[in-house]
Formats: sequence, structure tokens, C-alpha cells
Amino acid sequence: MCAVVSSVGLNMADLVHKRGKRQDDNGLGGAVDFLLANARLVLGLGGAAVLAIATLVVKRLIDRATSSPDEDDTKAEQKSIEESWQDLSLIKAVPKPPKKQSRADLSESLLSPSATLPAQAAETHGHPTSLETPQVESRTLLCLTFQEKLLSYYRNHVTIPESDVVLGKQLAKDICIELQSFLQNKCPELPFGSMFLSGSLCDDLQVVAADHVCFMLPLVFETTLWNLIPGEDTIVKDPQFWMIRRTDLEYFPRGSSPWDRFIVGRYLSSNVINEALHKMLVASVNWPAIGSMLECLIRPMMASEELKLEVTHYETQLNITLCPVTEAGDKVLLAKPPKGLVENLWRQSFYRSEVSKLKDLDAADSGARQCCLKILKGVCKYHPFLSKLTGSHLTHVLLHLSETESDWAEEALAARFQHVLEALVGYLETGFLPCYFNSQINLFCELLEEEIDEMGYALYSAVSQPDLLFLQQADK
Repeated sequence: MCAVVSSVGLNMADLVHKRGKRQDDNGLGGAVDFLLANARLVLGLGGAAVLAIATLVVKRLIDRATSSPDEDDTKAEQKSIEESWQDLSLIKAVPKPPKKQSRADLSESLLSPSATLPAQAAETHGHPTSLETPQVESRTLLCLTFQEKLLSYYRNHVTIPESDVVLGKQLAKDICIELQSFLQNKCPELPFGSMFLSGSLCDDLQVVAADHVCFMLPLVFETTLWNLIPGEDTIVKDPQFWMIRRTDLEYFPRGSSPWDRFIVGRYLSSNVINEALHKMLVASVNWPAIGSMLECLIRPMMASEELKLEVTHYETQLNITLCPVTEAGDKVLLAKPPKGLVENLWRQSFYRSEVSKLKDLDAADSGARQCCLKILKGVCKYHPFLSKLTGSHLTHVLLHLSETESDWAEEALAARFQHVLEALVGYLETGFLPCYFNSQINLFCELLEEEIDEMGYALYSAVSQPDLLFLQQADK
């Protein structure tokens, strides 16, 4: 017992000495010191031990209530408080990751994320200001409506700076002029028309970056020697792919037309024309000289199935596709056959009609169809599955939807965006997207079944939470 009292007495003496530096003027501390010093004389060994232990407890409580804690205690307590707030913040701010869903589950309607936002904002309202600072941006995004998120994504990630558009167009025009001059000098016998620029860059529908454009190279045919065969009457029975047949060979034998060199089995071969142009682009054009004059680097794609050029001008990257084209009335045919063994087919293009119709609809009702299209293109451009959806696919979906939806004002953008996703899911389910200008044409005909399934699954998920589509892209 004496050892216990001595040990407690020593500990208390050390504690008193330690606290004494802060509490020299504290009367209560002096009284406790005096009591402990004379406890053995007054109370005996047992009473002194009990008194020492009780006094130690009381003294700790008094110190905690009346004095600031030690530096080590302060740090430990503050750390504990901060960890508690951080844990609480994480619990409230970070949602649980959703479990993997089956396709059947994805078709069910889910609770809209926007419905839970007010509750989340109310729960996090009471957090200390110093701990809210790192999460200000994410909480601000959570407070935005879906409409505001769409417009923010459009402004910050989809829209291309006007200076980039002007630079891309000017660079493309300069290269187009040089290529046109080369073709006229190299093949003066071939009646090429004047090349012109085409594509979304020229129609203010390009998104994210001004990085691609088409050179349309018109092929001028003698109307008396060539006849267009509709797709329904060809061997593939596809209304989108036409053939161009050479006529009157009995009276005008081969060689009567400069295009006869590209005939395969009495039909003008789009593949043969493309191969001839590809050889010229790769082996005949002096691209280093043209690039030096235009202060850029121009490289033809060696192994590409299409006629492509890669252009680098300082920080600008531009991809150019050369498209041989012929027109007959309102029909525009591109030398772009489908993949396969048939090499005499010409693809009917609806691009000019698509853009014209879309712009006319927006002009008539001050609609936001073009804005909606550009947001969709921005979302799809770098998506691992949705990148197979082209601007043409999306445009035709918008045109079909315009037949049933009349309100395309900017205020209804969120609702229309949602409807486009739902319509896409329906078309992917059937594997058939009808052309707006010819319902017999399936614009999904060249997609693989597994590609359609992947896109369908991604869009099933997006129907319930559409904002996840562009929020993921915003991080890139």
C-alpha cells in the first residue's frame, strides 16, 4: 500500500509540477497540493491512497473544464473532430456505387437524380465552412438542374472557339485549291468539277474541336452515256446504294467517255476511282512543298480505305477526307461503297438535305434542335460505345422526333434531350433506324449486332440518369 501511495504521490507531484507553470495563481491548485502533501499524516495510508486517486480524477475534470488542453491533447482532439466531420461529409456527399444491373432492370424507371438534390443540399448545409471548401465545385454541380447542366456542357465542352473554326476553314480552303490545281494538271482529260468544302465544320455543327472536313470532288458525266440504277434494282437490293451503268456501248464504244477506264462489267466502279485517286495522293502530290508553302505538315493516309489527309498546323490538327461525288437531279451519290465484295456501288448521301431541313425547322420555331444535336455529338464523340453513332444517325432521330414533338424551345431542351435518348433506345432495340427521306433505308445497316447491343445497353442506363453521359465526358 505504501508503494501505491508513493507512486500515486509521485505521479501527482509530477502532474502538479507540469500544471503549475500554467496555474501558479490558481488557489484551488495550491489547496490540492497542500492536501496531498499532508494526506498521510491526517488520513493514514489507505485514506491517502483513495484521496490521491479521487483527487487525480477531479483535477483532470477541473483542468479540462477551466483550462486549455495541452498541445498534444489539442492536436489529438482536433484530429478526432476533423475526422468525424470528414467521415460524416463523405457519408452524405458520396453516393453508394450502383450494383450492376441487368438489361431488364435498366428498362425500369428509376428515381430521377434531381429529386434527391434538395435533400442532399439540406443535409450538408450544417457542415463547418472550412471543411466545405474542397467540395464547393462538386456541390455546385449537384445543385444545378438537368437543363442547366446541359447548357453548361454545351458552353464549356461542345462549342468550338470561333478563331479555331476560322483557322480550320482557311487551312482547308488553301489545301483544297492546291489539290484542285494538281488534279487539273495531272489528269486534264478527266472532267472534274470545282472542289468545295463540306461537312459539319462548314455548317456550324462541328463539336469539341475543328478537326475534320470533307473535300467534295465532283465527277462530271455525259448524261447520254451513263444511267443511274436505283438501289432496289441492284444485286444488293438496298435503296441506299446505287449503280452507274455505261449505256449505248454499241454506238459509243469504250473510250468514248474519259470515265470508261474505271468501268468494271459495264458499271462505273467507285472502288477503281478511289484506288486511282489514292495512288495520286500518296505517290504523286508533292505534299512537302505544299505544306512548306502553307506552313503546315500534310501526310496522306497510306493504308486507309478512304482518301484521307492528316494536317498539322502548329497546335491545330485537321483530318481531310476526299469524296468523289456525282449528282443527278436531287440525287447525290458518293464513291463510298459498303464493306464487302461489291465494288460498283455508290452511296446516296442525304447530308445536304439533313442540314437544310434541320436549320429550316429551327428557323421556323426558334428551336434548339441544332443545340441538342451538338450536345449529343459531343457526348458520343469519345464515348467507348456511342462513338459509332454518327451525326447523320442523330440528325435523322431529331427529324423523326420533330414530327411528334412541337416544343423545341431552349427551355424544353432537357425534355427533348431525354426524348431523343428514349427514341434511340427504341431504334436500337429493333436494329432499324429509318432514313427521314426514305423510310426503306436502314441507317443502322452497316453496324454489327454486338455494336448495336453495346450502344443499346449504354443508352438504357442513360435513360434513367442522362446527365451521367456528359458528366463523364466533362472529365476528359
